[in-house]
Amino acid sequence: MSKNLVIVESPTKAGTIGKFLGKDYVVLSSRGHIRDIENEGKHGIGIDFENGYMPHYVIDEQKQHLVATLRNEVKKADKVWLASDEDREGEAIAWHLQQVLGLPEKETNRIVFHEITKTAIQEALAHPRTIDYNLVNAQQARRVVDRIVGYELSPVLWRKVTSGLSAGRVQSVAVRLIVEREREIGSFAASAQYRVTADFTGKSAEGKNVTLHTELNHRFSSREDAEAFLQSCADASFAISSIAHKPTKRSPAPPFTTSTLQQEASRKLRFTPSRTMRLAQALYEAGHITYMRTDSVNLSSLALGTAKETIIKTFGEDFHKLRQYHTSTKGAQEAHEAIRPTFIATEQAGVTAEQRRLYELIRKRTLASQMADAQIDTTRIEVTADGQAYTFVATGEVVVFDGFMRAYVQDTDEEKEDSKALPPMKDHTPLATKMIQARTMFTKPPMRYTEASLVKRLEELGIGRPSTYATITDTIQQRQYVKKGDVQGKSREVDMLTLKSGRITHETQTETYGQDKDKLLPTDLGQLTNDFLVGSFPEIMSYDFTAKEEEQFDRVAEGSADWVKTVDTFYKTFHPAIERIPKGKMEARLLGTDPQTGEPVFAKVSRIGPCIQIGTADGDKPRFASLEKGQSIFSITLDEALRLFHKQPAGPLMQLDGKDVVAGAGRFGPYIRYDGKFYSVPKGKEASQLTEEEIRQLIAQKDNRNQPIHEWGDLQVLRGRFGPYLKDPTGNYRLPKGVDAEALTEEECRTIIASSQPTNKKRK
Repeated sequence: MSKNLVIVESPTKAGTIGKFLGKDYVVLSSRGHIRDIENEGKHGIGIDFENGYMPHYVIDEQKQHLVATLRNEVKKADKVWLASDEDREGEAIAWHLQQVLGLPEKETNRIVFHEITKTAIQEALAHPRTIDYNLVNAQQARRVVDRIVGYELSPVLWRKVTSGLSAGRVQSVAVRLIVEREREIGSFAASAQYRVTADFTGKSAEGKNVTLHTELNHRFSSREDAEAFLQSCADASFAISSIAHKPTKRSPAPPFTTSTLQQEASRKLRFTPSRTMRLAQALYEAGHITYMRTDSVNLSSLALGTAKETIIKTFGEDFHKLRQYHTSTKGAQEAHEAIRPTFIATEQAGVTAEQRRLYELIRKRTLASQMADAQIDTTRIEVTADGQAYTFVATGEVVVFDGFMRAYVQDTDEEKEDSKALPPMKDHTPLATKMIQARTMFTKPPMRYTEASLVKRLEELGIGRPSTYATITDTIQQRQYVKKGDVQGKSREVDMLTLKSGRITHETQTETYGQDKDKLLPTDLGQLTNDFLVGSFPEIMSYDFTAKEEEQFDRVAEGSADWVKTVDTFYKTFHPAIERIPKGKMEARLLGTDPQTGEPVFAKVSRIGPCIQIGTADGDKPRFASLEKGQSIFSITLDEALRLFHKQPAGPLMQLDGKDVVAGAGRFGPYIRYDGKFYSVPKGKEASQLTEEEIRQLIAQKDNRNQPIHEWGDLQVLRGRFGPYLKDPTGNYRLPKGVDAEALTEEECRTIIASSQPTNKKRK
C-alpha cells in the first residue's frame, strides 16, 4: 500500500516528479480536466440559470476509466496530494479532482510549485494548503460566461450570417482588431514628400579620403521646391559645421513573461504562440524551465545568485549588474516568477531541436536581464553651406562596451535602419559635393498584425490573460475568421532628382509597395461576422467592456468580487441584446443584374464559403459560383462576378450510363456530381475541362476507396480519413500502431475490439 498519492495533470510531469520522490509516493496524471460543463441535458446548456448560474458538471466519457483508477488508488493511499498547475485552470482541476474523488475539504493537500525541481517539490510538500476557491470561482466565472456567449450567440450567427459558425467573447474582439486594421490600411491615403540625401567627400581627421552619407533635416512637399533647393546647392560650398559626441547606454529587456516569450519566439524563431506554449510546456514538465504562464518579471534570490555566478564565469565581472524587476502589467495574476531556466548554468536542454532553441532563447534573455548596460558612443555630424536654411546630418554609433548585448539583443516589430560608425572628422572641414538626390517618399499605413504583435496589442488593451493568448490566435484561424498569408504588392512611380557635377537630372522609377508576408488577414467570413457583431452588440464587442470583464475575473480571483454577481451582471447586458436581434438573414451585397437572365447578382457568404449568387429563392433555383483566390465579396465587381459563371456550364457536362454529370463549386473547390455522389475535381483543373475517361477514373478511385479492405459479416476493416479502422455494430475502433490492415485476420480484429473502447462515442 502506498502512503502517498500525488496527482498532476500530465504524464510527462508525473514522470519528472516521480524521479524526485521515493518509494513511498505514487505519482499519477489526471490528463488535464476530468470533467466539464454538460453539453445538453435537463439543464439545457449545462447551466442552471434559476440557481445562481450553477454549472452542471459531468465526467468526460473518455476519462471514466481513468477516474475509476484514481478512485481505486485514493482508497489505497494514506495521503493524497493535488499537484496541478498553480494558475486558475490548475486550481480548478484540483477542485474537480477533490469533488470527484470524494476528498474531505479540510484534509485536502493542495501543493503548488513554480519549477519542477527536487528542492521546489520538497518545499511544496512541507507547506501544503487547501483549495483556493477564489481562483476556482474566477475560472468558473470565465467558463460560464464563455459557455453562455457560445451557446446563445452561435445560433444567431447561423441565422444571420451562415450555418456552422461559432463566436467567442474574447476571440470576436481579437477578430475586430484585425478587421479594423485591414480597413484602416485599405482606406489609407499615402502622401508624398521629397527626401533629400547627399554624399560628400573630404579628408578625415587621419588624412584619409572618406565619403560622408547624410540626410537633409527637412522634407519638401513639392517637386518644384525640391528642385529649387538642389539648384541652390549646385554652386554652394559645404563644410562640417558641428560634430557632437554623446555617450549613451542601452539597458536589457526584463526576463520573459508568457506574452513577451510568445512575441520574441515569433520574431526570432518563427514559432506561433501555440507552438511556443507547447514547447514551453514540455520544457517545464521535464524540469528545465519555470512555469510558463505568468505575468511576472520577478526573479527569485536563488536565480539572481546563480545568474551572477554564470555571467562572471562566462563573460567576466564587468558584465554583471544586479537588476530586480517589478511586475507592472495591468491585472497581473499568479505573479510568482518570470520564465527562466531552473538551472541557469545548464547551457542546453530539451529533447528536440525546437525545444533546445526555445530553451536557449529563455536562458539568454534571463542572463542578459542581469548584465551590464551596453555603452554606446553616438556621433552626429552636421554639414551646411553659407546661406542655406537647412542642414545635412550624418549619425552613427559605436559600441564601446557591449555589456548584455554579448548575450542577447531583443527584436521588435518595427522597421529599423542600421546605424554604422562614422569616420573620425574635424570641425570646419571643407567637403566636396559628390551627389545630392531628392526622391519621393510616401507615408506608410499602419502595420498589419502578426501573431506576436496581436498578442502584444491584446495585452496592452487588458484583453485575455497568459493562459489564453495562444488559444485566441489559434481559434480565430481555425474558425476561418482570420488567415495567415501574404499580400501582393502594387506598383507606383517614384520621382527622382539628382544633382551631380553641377547638373540636375530627372528620372522616374517604379517601386512595389504594400507587400506583406505572413500577416494576419481577415477573411470575408471574418469581416461579415465582425460587422454583424459590432452592429448588434456594440457594448459587448467594445475593447473597454472586454477588458473590464477580465478585471472583474481578476477581482474574483483576489476575493474582492462574487463570481455569481459577475456572471449575472454580464448576462443582464448580453441576453437582452440577443433577444433584440431581428429575424432573417443579413442582406447580401447586391452587385447588379445578370444581363442574360435579368436576375439579381449577389456577393455573399454561404455554407460553401464566399460566393456569387444569381437569382433568389423566390424564383428559379439560384446558381452559385465560388470566388477565386484574391477575390473578396466586399470588392468584387459585377463583371468579375459574371465571369466566374462562364467557367461553369449551365447544364450537365455529359451523360454517363444514362445519368447526368453536373459541375459545381463548393467550399473546398470545384466538384462533379454523379448518381447522387460528389467527386472533387483535381487541383489546377476545371470541371468543364475533364474528359469522359478522366471522369470515369475519378468515380472509380473514390468508389474503390469506399470499399472495405476486409469484410466478415457485420465486421469490416475500412479506409478512413486518418487511416484504416475497424467497424462493427458496437462502434468504430482504432487499429494499434504498426498493424498492417491488409494482413489482418477476423480473429485478430475481434481481439482488438474486445480490448478497446469505441472512438465514435463523442460529445456533440
